[in-house]
Amino acid sequence: MTAEDAPVAESASNLTAPKRPQGATANRALARVAGAVVLLFAHAITAVRAKWEGVAPIDEQRIYFANHASHGDFVLIWAVLPTRMRARTRPVAGADYWLKSAIRRFIGCDVFNAVLIARDRLTQSENPITQMVQALDDGSSLILFPEGTRNLSDAPLLPFKSGLYHLARARPDVSLVPTWIDNLNRVLPKGEVIPIPLICTVTFGPPLRIGDGETKTAFLARAEAALLALSAKAPLT
Repeated sequence: MTAEDAPVAESASNLTAPKRPQGATANRALARVAGAVVLLFAHAITAVRAKWEGVAPIDEQRIYFANHASHGDFVLIWAVLPTRMRARTRPVAGADYWLKSAIRRFIGCDVFNAVLIARDRLTQSENPITQMVQALDDGSSLILFPEGTRNLSDAPLLPFKSGLYHLARARPDVSLVPTWIDNLNRVLPKGEVIPIPLICTVTFGPPLRIGDGETKTAFLARAEAALLALSAKAPLT
């Protein structure tokens, strides 16, 4: 069982998600400036635009689940959300990547307030579903990549891990919004550090909710199908 597969803990006392660091005023101000720079940079490089297909950009709690082909995926989703929605939306990301250096820690923790998941089972100290549930209970929306890792294959999607299912079961009243990111893998291919300016699109689809008694296999197949359906609506480039 991987970190993404772990079922949610039953006891509320185990809900111990990381909180936004309470740094000095200067550090918080720097994080706000950095966030504004990231936002401008994302729009300048990708001219990213949002398409809302069967769902409106309203300020309600949601779980955005998306395809994953680049480290910049959550940045584009974050960048196209309206300001109030963006302020309460946290990406779920690997702690091993975002805690590797001081600059990554600052971006991941201070700028994006990410829910950082320990993916190495030898060092994992918290149940990842519990961390995400706590973030939801704190009022946040989440950006989640159910493939579990970047898709570097020719397939449109990798098989979903079961974390999305466990999260849907734990908080069935929270809408699950399929989100397709188009073209970003060509802007920042694996191993490259200098982005190539290309137009990108983020398409949001009709929300899903888990059905009463719906099995893990059936739910994940339905979620995958909903996300793939959006890929057909993405603009040709």
